[in-house]
Amino acid sequence: MKKISLIICALMATMTLFAQKADYNVVPMPESINLTGKPAFVLNANTRVAYTEGCEDMERNARFLQEYIQTNTGIKVLLSTNVAKAPANTIKLVLDEKMTTDEGYAITVDNKGVTVKAKTPAGVFYGVQTLRKSLPTEVVAQVEFPAVQIADSPRFAYRGMMLDCGRHFFPVEFVKKYIDIIAMHNMNRFHWHLTEDQGWRIEIKKYPTLTAIGSVRKETTVGHNSQIYDGTPYGGYYTQEQAREIVKYAAERYITIIPEIDMPGHQKSALAAIPELGCTGGPYEVETNWGVFPDILCMGNEKTYQFCEDVLTEIMDIFPSELIHIGGDEAPTKRTADCPKCKALMEREGLTTHNVQGYFTNRIEKFVNSKGRRIMGWDEILEGDINQSATIHCWRGSKHGIKAAQMGHDVIMSPSEYCYIDHYQADPKKSNEPEAIGGYLPLEAVYGMISIPDDISPENRQHILGVQANLWTEYVASPNHAMYMALPRAAALAEEGWCNKKGTFEEFMPRMTRLTDLYDLYHYVYAKHFWPEKGIKKEW
Repeated sequence: MKKISLIICALMATMTLFAQKADYNVVPMPESINLTGKPAFVLNANTRVAYTEGCEDMERNARFLQEYIQTNTGIKVLLSTNVAKAPANTIKLVLDEKMTTDEGYAITVDNKGVTVKAKTPAGVFYGVQTLRKSLPTEVVAQVEFPAVQIADSPRFAYRGMMLDCGRHFFPVEFVKKYIDIIAMHNMNRFHWHLTEDQGWRIEIKKYPTLTAIGSVRKETTVGHNSQIYDGTPYGGYYTQEQAREIVKYAAERYITIIPEIDMPGHQKSALAAIPELGCTGGPYEVETNWGVFPDILCMGNEKTYQFCEDVLTEIMDIFPSELIHIGGDEAPTKRTADCPKCKALMEREGLTTHNVQGYFTNRIEKFVNSKGRRIMGWDEILEGDINQSATIHCWRGSKHGIKAAQMGHDVIMSPSEYCYIDHYQADPKKSNEPEAIGGYLPLEAVYGMISIPDDISPENRQHILGVQANLWTEYVASPNHAMYMALPRAAALAEEGWCNKKGTFEEFMPRMTRLTDLYDLYHYVYAKHFWPEKGIKKEW
């Protein structure tokens, strides 16, 4: 009897090894999945991935798919450049100019093979992501793909996530992993927050003290500004060479990096390095607490404008993004009101402390525009006289985004009640949650985001370009903690950004559960409140 049981177990293991079925119910959900009922395609070790020879982007897409298949299933497929005369048992990656959207794609599966077709390599990449997420996440000898026709394209052109590397510095390898996470969720923008009161994180060759002095704080407050400090110097920054390497890594995954150099506020790290840029002249220190501080760049000092232009010139040389984020949030006027240089500017230009920042923003915007780029800023910059070319990053509530759209500005929606993933994912009093800034933003709340109100006019609706999740890092000091805060909430936002017709949270959860198997495969750290069977333990 014992021998029979062993034989049965062996047979069951062999069946698992030899056959698993692909499941197209992925995150984000494709717009149209039409199962044809015809014979399935079987992927195995003899399968080829074919792409057009001479196209670097398509070759890279093919290699990505080859890598994904092997990572998921253990099957190593072959690569081929023979698309036009591809034999059976081939996954063909094809460019088709007749398709209507740049990031849309179509997948056709029959018993002879699979075709992923798109107008651009980026569209093919998203089709590849759908195939990747449809695969089982266990070693098998073959995978059965049900015959299907999939048509898909994104709702928004802008789908992003932000990582704050100013408060806490994250190594290059983790930044790349964060980009991989963005790509897995069909997102195409990485907003990289590079400067803060607590640290300047990007090399500027004209001002070496920004990193020599501004990148290091002498210690860090413990907990929520407890006035107890750890006594340990903290620092780190990215060289321009490292930043270019990360830009290239993101571009290969069809992700644009939008750098942020916050100004005129959140600049104590710069003031510590170059004190003459402040209203009082210092001395200043790189900040050791969290919060909003009165010392900002002096907007009545011409040296401030030269500094900002010099910094942005080097930033624009590193980052090819059309949009350059200049922050603009939380800039107190306390020092401005008492500063002789700012008073002289206000008198000369007919300004008040309320709108002097608008003057500053307008000058910076004109400079950025002169370089063929456009500024992006938090919704506070609406208070100034800025051109319609400025993109508004809405964070204080959707009403500010709607106001910006009504004024003719393009808008990215990041209202804190849906998109601030530095908030707790569960009640910290009832669960073993890592430290967070506060607030409560569970997975279902992110999924419930309404980025475009029903009552907005069609004219204004077109200005809402997309959505973004923001990970501020006052209380997020390690890569594992950052992943935990991002996942699985990134998946909920991915559906808001991609799906033209988003389903219910109850419909989303089975697909989300399948996606956590991929998280596990890649050893991603994520909140498991919905999956206690996976073991809720401290991993951050």
